[in-house]
Amino acid sequence: MTNKFEAGQIIDGKVTGIQPYGAFVALDEENQGLVHISEITHGYVKDINEHLTVGDDVKVKVMNVDEARNKVSLSIRATEEAPKKPAARAKKPQATFQQENDTAGFNTLKDKLQEWIDQSEKK
Repeated sequence: MTNKFEAGQIIDGKVTGIQPYGAFVALDEENQGLVHISEITHGYVKDINEHLTVGDDVKVKVMNVDEARNKVSLSIRATEEAPKKPAARAKKPQATFQQENDTAGFNTLKDKLQEWIDQSEKK
């Protein structure tokens, strides 16, 4: 039955059922496929019911046909153009700090070693 569908094909279908993991879509009178929750739309989908309802007409792309199991994997988001990413924001310039004296900020061990030796000898 599923041999009349092939990967890459775009078909009009009707949502026949909704589960937490995806939506079932009738492809014709005899066949239906599953749109996994990750293939509903671009971005995160928390609740499929916010995007689809039973009886909705949808355009789907056939992603995979498993003839042995008689299953068709579908995608709605593959039929839609991906949203454009917002332009990257310019980074704020970092404030520059000047050390007021030799003890401010970080110094390497080599720089501080002689100072520590001198301090320990005074004690």
